[in-house]
Amino acid sequence: MTDPLSSPSPHLTPRHEEFRASVRTFFRKEVVPYAAEWERRRAMPRSAWHAFAAEGLLGLNHPVSVGGSGLDFFHSVVFLEELGRAGFGGVRFAVALHAYMGTSYLATNGSPELQQRYLRPAVAGDLIAALAITEPQAGSDLSRLEATAVEDGDHLVVDAEKRFIVNGGFADFFVTAVRTGDRRTGERQPRSNQGNVSLVVVDRAAEGVHVLPNDSIAWRASGMADISIRGVRVPRENVIGRRNSGFVQIMKNMQLERLAAGISAVGDAANCLDTTWRYLKNRAMFESTLSAKQAVRHRMADLLTEVEAARQLAHHAAWSYARDPLSITACSMAKLKATEVARTVAEECRHLHGSEGFREGAPIVQTVHDAQAATVAAGASEVMRDIVVQSGYEELS
Repeated sequence: MTDPLSSPSPHLTPRHEEFRASVRTFFRKEVVPYAAEWERRRAMPRSAWHAFAAEGLLGLNHPVSVGGSGLDFFHSVVFLEELGRAGFGGVRFAVALHAYMGTSYLATNGSPELQQRYLRPAVAGDLIAALAITEPQAGSDLSRLEATAVEDGDHLVVDAEKRFIVNGGFADFFVTAVRTGDRRTGERQPRSNQGNVSLVVVDRAAEGVHVLPNDSIAWRASGMADISIRGVRVPRENVIGRRNSGFVQIMKNMQLERLAAGISAVGDAANCLDTTWRYLKNRAMFESTLSAKQAVRHRMADLLTEVEAARQLAHHAAWSYARDPLSITACSMAKLKATEVARTVAEECRHLHGSEGFREGAPIVQTVHDAQAATVAAGASEVMRDIVVQSGYEELS
């Protein structure tokens, strides 16, 4: 069976494919032999982050001024595909969150001081980023955000409860969504108002920050955690961009988050097909192998076609994003299609594994959990469909 990531793309040049070969070699040497242990421990060691940084892989989308590579966006596309292809969901989401989600706010809106204090060390692998937006009652619906940050002299006093935070178990800082107000007057805008949302950087070491392990069955190596922030004093300089501009920042950066999730899901689906095909070729059945059975071959052909369709859509979305970071429809479509295809591929491949697909600890079982979770992250598939309908139909009427 052909490598699903080797098909031609009008957006990839020989230089991109040379980069793919080097990234694939890096994963084969520095990640794949150890990733299963990282998944068991529910954390990636600092040595792994430094290995990624030494290859320049944590700053592909960041400017040279902060230690990044300053390469065109399709280098990131190649990297994210290969990140998914490595086959470990926890590693995939830990690295993608750090490089394309948590740090992206600092890159686009952070002051020079914040960029030097947090972004440059993050690109170097010395500090690990987490994004703290999700709350017990507020996921994609930011109007329900309850975290607060009220002024007190030169500081903001932050109170928040955040849930399902990728990298939360070992992150050094949290880019945190809060509602801002004035402690002296008790002034607070209505909770449903999206104009009083700000983003602040909260240090893990700050007094009042408590990290609680989350027993998520998906993305284990990402150190999923719940974060309690109580009465934490944060310097006002830690506000990212203008105060009360957080909602706009989230809406802009969310497109990159969704695109990264979609592209890496394509790599995940490609890896799942590859490993399943090897299993089928070695599984004897009625004087031949499962890979020789027409019904099985046709099912694999359908899945391979779906992955290729998702990949080409993701590449188109990446092309659109590179020209307009507010390509909401294209990025939402890519995230929806790619993560749903990856989920379908994982579930179908599990079925093709027979009883092995229900053995606790089998890699295909974890692949299913990780793929299912990806359809929820960065906005569930139902949210993506609402966005696509609104932009594709309602705005035309």
